Amino acid sequence: MSLLPSFSREAQLFVEKFEGALGKGKGKKFYAYKVMMTKKWMKFQRDFENFKTACIPWEMKIKEIESHFGSSVASYFIFLRWMYGINMILFGLTFGLVMVPEALMGKPYGSLPRKTVPRAEEATAMNFATLWDFSGLAQYSVLFYGYYNNQRTIGWLKFRMPLSYFLVGVGSIGYSFMVVTRTMAKNANDDGGGDDTSFNFSWKMFTSWDYLIGNPETADNKFASITTSFKEAIVEEQESRKEENIHLTRFLRVLANFLALCTLAGSGYLIFFVVRRSQQFALEGLENYGWWERNEVNTVMSLLGMFCPTLFDVISSLENYHPRIALRWQLGRIFALFLGNLYTFIIALMDEINLKLEEEKIVKYNMTIWEASLYNGTIPENSTAPPIQVDPADVPRGPCWETMVGQEFVRLVVSDMMTTYITILIGDFLRAVFVRFFNYCWCWDLEYGFPSYSEFDISGNVLGLIFNQGMIWMGSFYAPCLPAINVFRLHTSMYLQCWAVMCCNVPQERVFKASRSNNFYMAMLLFILFLSTLPAVYTIVSIPPSFDCGPFSGKTRMYEVISETLEHDFPSWFGKVFGYASNPGLILPFILLMVYV
Repeated sequence: MSLLPSFSREAQLFVEKFEGALGKGKGKKFYAYKVMMTKKWMKFQRDFENFKTACIPWEMKIKEIESHFGSSVASYFIFLRWMYGINMILFGLTFGLVMVPEALMGKPYGSLPRKTVPRAEEATAMNFATLWDFSGLAQYSVLFYGYYNNQRTIGWLKFRMPLSYFLVGVGSIGYSFMVVTRTMAKNANDDGGGDDTSFNFSWKMFTSWDYLIGNPETADNKFASITTSFKEAIVEEQESRKEENIHLTRFLRVLANFLALCTLAGSGYLIFFVVRRSQQFALEGLENYGWWERNEVNTVMSLLGMFCPTLFDVISSLENYHPRIALRWQLGRIFALFLGNLYTFIIALMDEINLKLEEEKIVKYNMTIWEASLYNGTIPENSTAPPIQVDPADVPRGPCWETMVGQEFVRLVVSDMMTTYITILIGDFLRAVFVRFFNYCWCWDLEYGFPSYSEFDISGNVLGLIFNQGMIWMGSFYAPCLPAINVFRLHTSMYLQCWAVMCCNVPQERVFKASRSNNFYMAMLLFILFLSTLPAVYTIVSIPPSFDCGPFSGKTRMYEVISETLEHDFPSWFGKVFGYASNPGLILPFILLMVYV
């Protein structure tokens, strides 16, 4: 029988092995050897746990924020880190299977009209204002859908670019669905049970401190964490014992919801109005207008996303909810705001796509006349006529509505990113500097009065992440560069917001404990993922692709690349089996079965 407690199963087996080999007559020498080996094993386990913690990105930063601001603020940064991991996978798929193969094995720039800047745009193709608008040379690059050729295979590897482009677009959505639902199931299983409300303050008082702490900075963080946990527990206790006038409370809550609905309706009308104006500007020629007219839609949507959450926060003060419930109402209202604005934008964008399709018919007719003019008015019917060499920059081309959609989403994402950074620098940093240095010579106390230090806006930041990700899912099929832009945005946001929250923000006046799982965030993310796939699926199934740009040009529908692959690369019987399996009569019952399961 072992002389020491079993610190781990591995250490116990190791000791028992040597006990059998050396016998029990060794006495004190073996006991000392046993103690030494057990200590070494424990040190190895401790070092390995520290190594695993160090390998988790931004773990110590998030722990420090949690100790000072509570679990509710830390849950946002944990959610941001999780989103960063998802976008790294999406970036790897689009970059490795779409952008790099086309750049290395596809035809070079200038070889085709779709890969060449038109002659009329060459003078301004490299201007900063043009590139910042993602036009000019940026438009005719691997960043957007229209650059990709429709050859079935490219390069010496015979890489199937149209098939890869389609499967990456569909696979990214499928992977996102799988990860979100799996995370929700894992969070639900990790909720656990047990009663943590009995003698809550006594447990916190006598069992919170970690007596193994030897670092002063770690001790300060632990002290701040214990203080924050007491504040959270006090708020929970106060909310459970609070008495209120039920009739006044109901009236104020109805009034708050009415004001919130008015705000939502006004923002939706404003988005619809500015998108209609932008379509009129596009028809008349954007070169005749200034910067505001070019960027009116993006700027208005960013400003609404910046100021409306603040207005909702003021409205929510009328309702007198528990902080956790108030956060969910705030998230729901901002969710409705962003969703309404996004779908208003999409509806207006669909009108613009229809205009582009009408324009495409005119361009096709004009190209027929242009080709006839090359052959002195008649197009030869036999194939023996010598082809006429025309510079790709001089060839007429269609409007390529897919690239137009991709440009709009890239502009929205970049505009939203710049608005977020400017808001942090002005609304948090400069505000904190003003309060800090002018408090000594002002008429009132700036720290406790107006403007005071800002609190971290959990609801606005969470919804900003979710809807930014929705735009990535919706637009990456037409702009493969979007996942890369989002990875850059999330990476810089983690550092910038961690710095801002520790240096410029103060803990919330009513600190509350976050729920044990982030399933509320995940439910909204799953809902926006579903809504983001609808416009993309509609364009893939119902709208014909542009005839002279993109990997699906020449086909009546984008999904025909699958049937083309089955026809040329698989036996005929496999195509028939796939056709039967894709019958809606089989797919719909299967989907219903999956929902019930």
